[in-house]
Parts: sequence; structure tokens; C-alpha cells
Amino acid sequence: MLSKKGVNPPSFRKTGTTIVGLIYQEGVILGADTRATAELIVCNKNCEKIHYIAPNIYCCGAGTAADTEAVTDMVSSQLQLHRYHTGQESRVATALTLLKSHLFNYQGNVQAALVLGGVDVTGPHLHMIYPHGSMDTLPFATMGSGSLAAMAVFESKYHEGLTKEGINLVCEAICAGIFNDLGSGSSVDVCVITKGHKEYLRNYQVRNPHADISSKGFIFPKKTEVLLTKVMPLREKVEVIEDGDAMEE
Repeated sequence: MLSKKGVNPPSFRKTGTTIVGLIYQEGVILGADTRATAELIVCNKNCEKIHYIAPNIYCCGAGTAADTEAVTDMVSSQLQLHRYHTGQESRVATALTLLKSHLFNYQGNVQAALVLGGVDVTGPHLHMIYPHGSMDTLPFATMGSGSLAAMAVFESKYHEGLTKEGINLVCEAICAGIFNDLGSGSSVDVCVITKGHKEYLRNYQVRNPHADISSKGFIFPKKTEVLLTKVMPLREKVEVIEDGDAMEE
């Protein structure tokens, strides 16, 4: 109805991100870049895209930053209450159900594309959750605007039985997104989740350092140099009335 009257519907915000995950021999490895953009503007060069869900579960988020943070914080608090009630470790399937149910209820209007990974009593798990609420379960996953470049690395080099070299493979996939997608950039964050342990490697690799910044810093003069001084008398510009009538009260 509004489109017939000439009112254009709101468009989805274009965001840039590269997030990946893979299952290796001991658990799950998640990776993400650290650039946050608003269309053509880089808003944050070192943001966190790997969100806490539970001590044994983490989630990478792509899409609208506010949506990914709000959704993951909401599910994290629900799982915390569930652990208080049951006294047991959270399962990845529980987090998956909560996330995809919430996104399905909003029919894609919550712009959160997620890569969920964790290790529970049933072993390591990795899931992709789309903004409309659908999901995939795969041994490796990529999402975001740089996902095609990252998927090319995984499809050519991933194999079963990966050990700690999986961290290097995740970094290589993220770097492929950084150098082939303008919306992805800065450094690489990695989160390694194993049974009973997690290791969050913040800024594990810095791929786009500032080459134009001097290591010695910049030296500014102690005072501002005066380039021009010009004095202009006000009497030449303003007519001054010496004796005028007083204002009436």
C-alpha cells in the first residue's frame, strides 16, 4: 500500500564481516575479523565479534551489531538461569534452539547471522544460524560478506582429524576475507573451545597495521605561529552616535 503511494520500504543495512568456525580433533575453533562498518565508514577497528554464550559455548555474529549483541546476551542470560536451575553444563543444542526460535519469530527483521560452536557432554558441535531462523550443521562454516573467500580456503585445505594447526587454517580463512572484502579488516580474533576449557585469543593476528604512522610519533610546535596580523578600527566600520536620546521606560 505504501509503495503504491510512492513511499519506499526500508532496506536492509549492508554490513561487512568475516566469521568462521571448524571442528578439529579436540573441539571447536571460532574466528572473526574485528572491523565494524556502517556502509562506507569504518566505525570501529577493533570490535569483538565472538560473543559469550556459556562457559563452553561461544558464538560469532555477523550482520547488525546491535542485533547480534542483543540476541547473544539474551540467550546467554537464559542459559545462566537454566544452569542455576539444573546444576548442569549447558548444551549446544539448547543454545541453538533458543537462537533460531527467536530469529524465526521476527522473520529476518533481526539481522543476526551466527556461527555457534561449543563442546558439551555429547562432543563438539558447530552450527550456522541464518537471520530467518534456518540452520545448518557442518564440520566447517563461514558467514558474512567475506564468507566466499573464507569458504574457498576451507574447501581446499580442511580435512578430518585436524589438530592445533586448525588455528592457522582459521586465521588463513579470516585473512582471505580481510583481503578480498572491503567490509572486513583489521585483526583476527580466535576462540578455541575444548572439553572443560576455552582460550580466547584476542588480536591473535594483526593483518592491517597502520603503515603511515611513524614509530617515533609526531612532534608538534609548542605554540601556534602567527602568520598575519591586521588591526581594523571599529570607528571606520560602525557609525557611533555620541549624544543620543535616553530610552523611555
